[in-house]
Amino acid sequence: MRVTKRTNIAMRVLMYCAANPGRLVTKHEIAKRCNASENHLAQVINQLAQLGFLNTQRGRNGGLELGRSADQIIIGDIFRALEAPVPLAECFADVDNTCPLTDACRLRTALTDAANAFYETLDPITLDALVCDNMDLINIMSPTGGCANSVRSGQLAKTDA
Repeated sequence: MRVTKRTNIAMRVLMYCAANPGRLVTKHEIAKRCNASENHLAQVINQLAQLGFLNTQRGRNGGLELGRSADQIIIGDIFRALEAPVPLAECFADVDNTCPLTDACRLRTALTDAANAFYETLDPITLDALVCDNMDLINIMSPTGGCANSVRSGQLAKTDA
């Protein structure tokens, strides 16, 4: 499975916001630190805001911040929301599916199971676990460092799902 550029950029945006709690960050600073185009960022930021992962504020003093605390953002949820609309293979597409085997193909079932296992592997991981106490990442993302919620370095936070 290959992660789309959109999801990759979305994760950078969310990690940047988590590494800079308590302030609005700008698209320009994210673009600079995360090596992404502002045009691509604008699309991703809009989608993340519609999904409730980000809050945005327009205007001269505007910017963006996490839509909820980093320990409440499940990585599996982000990947599902952004990757699920992208067909895993031609036979998953509603349009442009020319495969004559779709109705009888067992590979399609196996691929569905594999994709679900991928997402389920990401479900115990929170944004907080990826960012907080990850000093190397925080040094890249935030000159001031810090996280509102923290977990021990190297540990992934588990959710009570």
